[in-house]
Amino acid sequence: MEKEIVARLEAAVARLEALAAAGSLAAPAGLPDAALAVDPAVVAFDALVERSLGRLSAAADKIGGKVQEATKILSEAFAVLKELLVKAKQCQKPDLAGLQEFLKPLNKVILKASALTEGRRSEFFNHLKTVADSLTALAWVAYSGKDCGMNMPTSHVEECWQMAEFYNNKILVEYRNKDVNHVEWAKALKELYLPSLRDYVKSFYPLGLTWASAGSAVVCSSASAPSVAKDPPSQAPVPPPPPSASLFTPEAASSRPKEGISAVFQEIGSGKSVTAGLRKVTDDMKTKNRADRSGVVAVTEKGSRANSFSFRKEGPPKLELQMGRKWAVENQIGKKKLVIDDCDSKQTVYAYGCKDSVLQVKGKVNNITVDKCTKMGIVFMDVVAACEIVNCNGVEVQCQGSAPTISVDNTSGCQLYLSKDSLGASITTAKSSEINVMVPGAGPESDWVEHALPQQFVHTYKNSQFTTSAVSHSGG
Repeated sequence: MEKEIVARLEAAVARLEALAAAGSLAAPAGLPDAALAVDPAVVAFDALVERSLGRLSAAADKIGGKVQEATKILSEAFAVLKELLVKAKQCQKPDLAGLQEFLKPLNKVILKASALTEGRRSEFFNHLKTVADSLTALAWVAYSGKDCGMNMPTSHVEECWQMAEFYNNKILVEYRNKDVNHVEWAKALKELYLPSLRDYVKSFYPLGLTWASAGSAVVCSSASAPSVAKDPPSQAPVPPPPPSASLFTPEAASSRPKEGISAVFQEIGSGKSVTAGLRKVTDDMKTKNRADRSGVVAVTEKGSRANSFSFRKEGPPKLELQMGRKWAVENQIGKKKLVIDDCDSKQTVYAYGCKDSVLQVKGKVNNITVDKCTKMGIVFMDVVAACEIVNCNGVEVQCQGSAPTISVDNTSGCQLYLSKDSLGASITTAKSSEINVMVPGAGPESDWVEHALPQQFVHTYKNSQFTTSAVSHSGG
């Protein structure tokens, strides 16, 4: 990488010398100073984009569809990041309001990527989620010091990728024996962040952005892109407009009516009689003297309270094969005999919004996803890729055949029953609690053995890095 940077620097210097000899030296378009064109940080960023992002885009073009669209948004985010790196070298370090205005273009692209993951899950949800989560790593440019509430830029990039890697690993597992283009895309995306972006930030911006000591100031504007205030050549700098009195002046703040708890404290501190207007409680009004009150809670009261939290349907119940590829099981309530028996290894099963039901899948399918289900039971034979439990509460999943991967995400209460053929399954959990795995006993007549997966971890700092280990309890 260093040789490539040196070569690009030498080529840029040669071009500048040729322009200077011809008497037509001019600043590159979009840059206030020609020196920025040969800045080592800018040149190294171009090399990073050309190498790592080019590999990722090539794989996305072969896949097409939503993956290609998400990859283009990612490329747009890196282009905006370069613009911010260049603009930072022209501007003085802004205050908090100026920094928010400076980061608006990057935030806009990140929100665009997050919008792709909203709504019902698509076939390439893991790809879209990986891109959306990984783009938060670019927010390292917001680091302004140890008191800003962020980790150091290099650590921020590493931790954001670890969050995105959960979904990136799902892509590798799902397509490792199906499509090399998806595997190449997932590997190229990881290489873009680790080590490429991490090493770049560590080399050039270990303490955050470098601002110009005597540059222009970032000013807030209605435009989405940050603007740089340039002084007119023959006039004094124009001061920024004063802030709106309705937002910042103490007089305006005190004149606005307060709401919520602030209104309560304002009333208490106003000096008025707090108890004014309250009725006097007589002896016959006290609970202990009322004959119609007792310490026993009526059954009808308890029942009405429980019914207020009843499960609500979000749509008509479904159990159908869509487009010959996807079994949709939706909004099934209290159905204990749901069966899918006409399936093959190229089809997927997606259970959504079901409650107090049992689904049996007879045969081998590619993937099973259980999403937003409550008190749901799933019994299946074999899956080719993975069985995923997402956003559920109190589910039981039994594998009677084999499953290479089982993932549990944002779920409370999950009971997994594994057969002897599925004991080698990789179980991944995230943001979940009360996960228990039941495995067969040693003998054919032995009882099932229950294992609780840890949900509490200890993080210790040793040898310049954090080590994470699960908390174990003993009754000794």
